[in-house]
Amino acid sequence: MTSEAKAPRPTRKILIAGGGFMSPFIRYMAELTGKPRPRICYLPSAVGDMPVAKLNFYSWCAPLNVEPFVQDVFIESLTQTKGWDEVLLSADAIVASGGNTLNQQAIWRAQGIDIVLREAWERGIVLGGASAGSLCWFEEGTTDSRPKRLSVVRCLGFLPGSHSPHYDAEPGRRPLYQELIGSGELKSGYACDNEAGLYFEGTELKRVVASKDGAKCYYVSVVNGKVVERVLEPERIA
Repeated sequence: MTSEAKAPRPTRKILIAGGGFMSPFIRYMAELTGKPRPRICYLPSAVGDMPVAKLNFYSWCAPLNVEPFVQDVFIESLTQTKGWDEVLLSADAIVASGGNTLNQQAIWRAQGIDIVLREAWERGIVLGGASAGSLCWFEEGTTDSRPKRLSVVRCLGFLPGSHSPHYDAEPGRRPLYQELIGSGELKSGYACDNEAGLYFEGTELKRVVASKDGAKCYYVSVVNGKVVERVLEPERIA
């Protein structure tokens, strides 16, 4: 009696940056797809489909051998004739914009986009982004999505633990992240400077990268009752 061999499971891939997911990161994302001219979808949900964000994305893609396209979330059914699954699962990679993470998560869940993004990840479509577009893939992290002060947001949970973007660029990010991890309010996790990022296969960190000198990533955890910030030195990408 014979049995059919199961097809190997696609490698699940996520590439993030603390801020600045521009041409170098999109180029690396394109390489990760393994396609000669990959279709890269931009989801500007966290900035309310802001036109300037879409123009920036196209300008960052212009020098690259990619096929960029944008999927808005503020849509209506007369002109949006394809479902979220038809659009997003046709991409080779998906970039989530920066912006308001709390609003992004609410919209994605209301529309069922969160479910489609998980399927995309399971299929090996490369996911990524910076700021809200990096935080969204983790269980939780710090956000400026609410009035008055930085706070905690719960996200998709594809990657375990917590995340802080803009670690070097915005006052308050570093001390708050360490405080919340030290108190147990946040799980241990990864912090990224602007233009520094992390590449995960499945939930395993595979590579630390940066598109400018001096940008770094960190793993922040509690060791013997004290908060420890371990520097993750990046490789430079161009």
